[in-house]
Amino acid sequence: MTIHERIEWRDIWVMGADDDTTPRVLLVGDSIARSYYDHVEAALRGRLLCARLTTSTSVCDPAMEKELALLLDDYRFAVIHFNNGLHGFGYNEAEYAAGLARVLDFVLTRSPQSRLIWASSTVFRRTDGSGGLDARTDRVRERNRLAAGIAAARNLPVNDLFAAVVDRPELFSGDGVHLNEAGQRVLGTQVVKAILAAQAT
Repeated sequence: MTIHERIEWRDIWVMGADDDTTPRVLLVGDSIARSYYDHVEAALRGRLLCARLTTSTSVCDPAMEKELALLLDDYRFAVIHFNNGLHGFGYNEAEYAAGLARVLDFVLTRSPQSRLIWASSTVFRRTDGSGGLDARTDRVRERNRLAAGIAAARNLPVNDLFAAVVDRPELFSGDGVHLNEAGQRVLGTQVVKAILAAQAT
């Protein structure tokens, strides 16, 4: 059974859709990925065209493949940077792992020419001003652990965004989930490095 959140959303953005010669990268994620997208796009401009699929849809939801197909069937991507894990908390971690394995295999089959990168999910912080970690971060840690094993089984590189921010509360906005401008730059810089490294292999 599909478990929906109160609000579900999805955002697809394709830069240079009329350019059939410049290589493309696709960022898949949630609002965290959407927040660092502009930094990545600016850094890669002239080398790679950046598209994004940012969504609240969990990998546990069969709709995820439908969303991915909208892009994978129409565009060729040299690199796909993929994260999913902060939404879909109505599903348990075993369901998450099964869904992630299914969706990553879908991407590998549907876009075999792409270099696929797995990116870990970031933290939840308390909103009391302490900067401490919210209890939900324990679930994020477990999802990241399971995802690392799934990625390793498929020989996928891992971009550890969790490690980049777990000890840096100053990078977060007051809601405890989203990054401020400095945090977006930190993650954007790390994502660019991962994409360029994958493209070079």
